[in-house]
Amino acid sequence: MSSAGPPRAAAYLGRFAPSPTGPLHAGSLVAALASWLDARARGGRWLVRIEDVDKPRCVPGAADIILRQLADCGLVPDEPPVWQSQRGALYELALDRLVAAGLAYPCACSRRDIEIALTGLGRTPERHGELVYPGTCRNGLGGLPARAWRFRTTSRPVAWHDRRLGAQHQDVERKVGDFVLKRADGLWAYQLAVVVDDGEQGITQVVRGEDLADNTARQILLQRALGLPTPGYLHTPLVLGANGEKLSKQNGAQPLDTGDPLRVLNAAARTLGLAQQHGTPAQALAAWSAQWRDFYNLAGD
Repeated sequence: MSSAGPPRAAAYLGRFAPSPTGPLHAGSLVAALASWLDARARGGRWLVRIEDVDKPRCVPGAADIILRQLADCGLVPDEPPVWQSQRGALYELALDRLVAAGLAYPCACSRRDIEIALTGLGRTPERHGELVYPGTCRNGLGGLPARAWRFRTTSRPVAWHDRRLGAQHQDVERKVGDFVLKRADGLWAYQLAVVVDDGEQGITQVVRGEDLADNTARQILLQRALGLPTPGYLHTPLVLGANGEKLSKQNGAQPLDTGDPLRVLNAAARTLGLAQQHGTPAQALAAWSAQWRDFYNLAGD
């Protein structure tokens, strides 16, 4: 009988996963810094993944600019970055598994079809909300050609704990419906790609902006369906624009000027509730570690 004792927890592995739709802005640096600090505070590794599956929205050269901006701020990944656009075979295998298990099905609906169906049911989408798929193609295409592939949800709510936001839950079927895995244009949907990549890379903690928290339940459903572990989650505060909405490229966020890295890092640190720093981002580690001391102690080695 072995005397090695209980197995050790998986080593910390975190990531920052920007979409190259333009250079980093102040809001995206907050998520980058938080994910870097969290990995370093645990003595773990930090990766960068370029999420470029949505080719129509990607800007040529933006990925290189992002990597340069991160390097200017001292945020250098521990392994060479990976590009989602080069990982389609992994996503295809995952979709095949879901189809074989009866958890994914083809869909013939356009966005307009969904809007018409929802109107017929007396359901009006919330502003900025999801078009909740009404399940039109769940039991067949009715002779129409397939456009996309969807994940078959259930009415069972998904519960999880976010380190900053606390207890969370979502009824995905009611709030989102059967969501897209592969789009009508043949491109892979974010939800499938991110779950496959996090699982394949062994990510143990996901640290990202609060605007992505709503995706978590869908991703947990996919993790369970594919037999992948569910990482821990921490969703960071958002930087808001002058209009009070999330700072983003869509509402005029300016590219981050990393010519003075300490200035932009201090702005990101303030958003995270950290004190003013006077040197490299490594100086923020003590403050970050103190902020999450209880979590690190509970997590063990």
